[in-house]
Amino acid sequence: MTVPPPPAAPRFEPRDPHWAEKVRASFERQSVMTLIGAALADIRPGWCEIRLPYREDLCQQHGFFHAGITATVVDSAAGYAGFSLMPPGSSVLSVEFKINLLSPGDGELLIATGEVIKPGKNLVICRGDAYVVKGMKTTHCATMQQTLMTMHGKPDSEETQK
Repeated sequence: MTVPPPPAAPRFEPRDPHWAEKVRASFERQSVMTLIGAALADIRPGWCEIRLPYREDLCQQHGFFHAGITATVVDSAAGYAGFSLMPPGSSVLSVEFKINLLSPGDGELLIATGEVIKPGKNLVICRGDAYVVKGMKTTHCATMQQTLMTMHGKPDSEETQK
């Protein structure tokens, strides 16, 4: 199994002409991604990929990526997919998500993808998936459904309020 490729053409039209810069800047400010060593690998309107290399301190007692780490990275991937479609002067907040762990996170690399299922004015529904890569094998290890809230009139950073 391989990780599904990003969409060939955007399914959605971003409402912010500076959506890519907005997403990248927000990701850079998200200190938890820095703490765990995650990197923004790719973004498209309504789609995002984040990669996290294996580290022992990110694992549970059997040496697999911890479920909480997996959920954190998938939450961010889907969250940034949704944020890419939100209007200028807004920010994103996860309202809820449900994650199913499909197999142990046994790999050298965790790849999380997020995609918008339904954009809305206030609520955005997303799907997230996580894969682990070990040698030449890729395993789908988690799937998530998420609801995001568009925080209208609350820019993502103080810099955008000036």
